Amino acid sequence: MSDSGFILRDTEISLKRGVDQHAQSVTLQTELSERKSLISPQNELGEGGTSSMPAASFNFINSIIGSGIIGLPYSMNQAGLPLGMLLMILVACITDYSIILLIKGGQLSGTRSYQALVQSTFGFTGYLILSVLQFVYPFIAMVSYNIITGDTLTKVFQRIPGVGPDHMLAERHFVILVTTVVFTLPLSLHRDISKLGKVSLLSMVLTLVVLVTVVIRAATLGPQIPPTENAWSFAHWNAIQAVGVMSFAFICHHNSFMIYGSLEEPTLRNWSRVTHVSVSSAVLVSLLFAAAGYATFTGYTQGDIFENYCRNDDLATLGRFCYGISVITTFPLECFVTREVTSNLFFNGTLGTAAHCAVTVVIVALATAISLASNCLSTVLELNGALSATPLIFIIPSACHLRLSTGRWLQWENLISCLILLSGVFVMIVGVTMTALYPQDCSHGTEMFYCSSSNLSVARTTSSANPNQSQNLSQDASQFT
Repeated sequence: MSDSGFILRDTEISLKRGVDQHAQSVTLQTELSERKSLISPQNELGEGGTSSMPAASFNFINSIIGSGIIGLPYSMNQAGLPLGMLLMILVACITDYSIILLIKGGQLSGTRSYQALVQSTFGFTGYLILSVLQFVYPFIAMVSYNIITGDTLTKVFQRIPGVGPDHMLAERHFVILVTTVVFTLPLSLHRDISKLGKVSLLSMVLTLVVLVTVVIRAATLGPQIPPTENAWSFAHWNAIQAVGVMSFAFICHHNSFMIYGSLEEPTLRNWSRVTHVSVSSAVLVSLLFAAAGYATFTGYTQGDIFENYCRNDDLATLGRFCYGISVITTFPLECFVTREVTSNLFFNGTLGTAAHCAVTVVIVALATAISLASNCLSTVLELNGALSATPLIFIIPSACHLRLSTGRWLQWENLISCLILLSGVFVMIVGVTMTALYPQDCSHGTEMFYCSSSNLSVARTTSSANPNQSQNLSQDASQFT
């Protein structure tokens, strides 16, 4: 081969190597950009997250399966079982999709928190609105957790020999105060959310025990309770209120960025996997829990499903105990969010040790005080779902994506976001209106009519029951059909 041939060949090889190196450089920069686009400030400085993908999934599932799951049988009561299950799957799909929209929105805007995303998209007004919603939802969730703790654990303690209705351990105020001081407040004082990964795993295990309890009782107690009129109809007229309860159960957007930032490798791909696994797991548990709970009590189903079980039911007592511990371990996740919102609004996002402790104590104390004064869980679930959860799931992520998207409005992804946004506005307005016009009665602390031996024999032979004929039943079955 001639010298010119060698020169040409060497030149071609050099050019090819240069092109390959440039391509590798571009690919590497793209990957790094993806990994760093939404990393929290501490990760960007090199400290890095400490949560593995399973630990992040445990935290995320625990955030979804909180106090809201206990009201899902009640949502089947409102919507009708077939329609209710379809609506729950739809809400879960929208939840999964909108969580991904949040991360994509953060990528497009270069922001690393829900609040920063909305501020960059809709300015300071949007930032204030979101901050209020992000504070109100987890704060009311904390209130509901305390209500559940007081309702469930007092009935558990009454099964202890020597503990009667007048005993200190049967007093809900005392139980709420003790669990707050001993458990929820110390856990809430943690600074790193990844520290709660093992606690969240414990909460998930306890929730599975509760699920097994409800399923067993559906098979053993359900046949003894007469179904109410139209118990198995496809749909009920107040299905929109059910969507509010479901939204409350599935909302997790308020701490999505926090859990995302805790990942060891916070990439969009890893986050999508965590989201899909978490939401899918949560909806499977929720569907089974809702169907089993509603099938047991049909139109008598209450906002707190454990209010339907008799006090002398030992299996239900085990379920109450497990769920009470589960919500105690979930409480700190919501406190993390309220504290972060407070920090961003009033402390420029930085809390010293003293301020961190003081803000945490104040938030926990306020939630405890409100829960001591209220015991109607169904109203809390409906209003918080319609007023706070629906905007956080349906409206705001879709609006941010539409505002940041450079594509056409008729583009498929933008069209879906638009439909979700409009659906959220409809659910919020109609849900709040119906909750105000048709409030549900609460029967906190009262035994249901079928718990007495005399009424139980009637329940076994009667095809329908008139709740107004029993001194122990505070809800008319006609409300539920």
